[in-house]
Amino acid sequence: METLEKTETITSQDFLPLNGTDHIEFYVGNAKQSAYYYQTAWGYKLVAYSGPETGVRDRASYVLQQNKVRLVLTTSLQPDSEITKHHAKHGDGVKFLSIWVDDATKSFEETVKRGAKPYMAPTRFEDEHGWVVISAIHTYGDTIHKFVERNHYNGPFLPGFKAVPNAIDVVPVGLKYVDHCVGNVELGAMNQWVKYYEDVMGFKLLITFDDEDISTEYSALMSKVVSNGNGYIKFPINEPAEGRKKSQIEEYLDFYQGAGVQHIAIETDDIIATVGELRRRGIEFLYVPETYYDDIPQRVGQIDEDLEALKKLNILIDRDEDGYLLQIFTKPVEDRPTLFYEIIQRRGAKSFGKGNFKALFESIEREQELRGNL
Repeated sequence: METLEKTETITSQDFLPLNGTDHIEFYVGNAKQSAYYYQTAWGYKLVAYSGPETGVRDRASYVLQQNKVRLVLTTSLQPDSEITKHHAKHGDGVKFLSIWVDDATKSFEETVKRGAKPYMAPTRFEDEHGWVVISAIHTYGDTIHKFVERNHYNGPFLPGFKAVPNAIDVVPVGLKYVDHCVGNVELGAMNQWVKYYEDVMGFKLLITFDDEDISTEYSALMSKVVSNGNGYIKFPINEPAEGRKKSQIEEYLDFYQGAGVQHIAIETDDIIATVGELRRRGIEFLYVPETYYDDIPQRVGQIDEDLEALKKLNILIDRDEDGYLLQIFTKPVEDRPTLFYEIIQRRGAKSFGKGNFKALFESIEREQELRGNL
């Protein structure tokens, strides 16, 4: 089984040392079918399961992994559970952004004393593979941050989960790890949540984009990116801005019924191979016109990849002072226009593709217009 590997970090001045993303858990309507989608289309391997067969009576959960990316898909088996209510309100969506830590008790105590609203006090779980401690705090909307301490555990995922064999032949597409997770919040709430991450979790403001940076003829949004000390966890926070028509953030908030995770960006070492394979498997991506590529040599300069190959796959390119990046965005992966994915390859760049914003948001608006939501 693929495992997460801890790399050396400098956290001596960080009251909340974070090792990276442990897992992202979705509450979904049908976890079994969602798991099949992520295996066949995205190349995740099914590594663990929890449900009635393992003694859990109220839910079924499937754990999927590809390199360091780990997704958990959970569905309720009861009509009036928290999971059922969450899904009825939001549709399929992210419930837990779970962070790998060395000390879940200290992580909970340090964040709560700085103003975090507790969700779950530190709790120890154990089985024949060892023990873990998990705690959790609230963040925007109904989203929760779990702190997962697993240094004394060597099972397939967590206590209560059993390893399961893959029933289908899974071929990975080259996804490596979570680069960042983006949250959408209501108008006027962005600065509140940026301050929350600064005060409660010790994050630093990495970059700010205003409505001049992210706007089209019709709509605009504002965004700020916060990051923990070692840069392993990055959370851009978006809010809508005034525009002539409804922005993509407003559309999300309408259909998700509140704040939540808008998209998950996943790193690859070979975006051409990854996107080519995802397209072959039927994953749909946003489209930018071919004219986008006309000024790439002047705007971006020399790159190692074949521009024609990038153009054929509709991959976007941008450069900052540290290098360049390649990125592409899927269409929403559910019927509600809410959650989508970004595939990103960094060639030194540490930014988020500011030069692509206008083309990207015009593309999103074209999709909004087709849905009648612009």
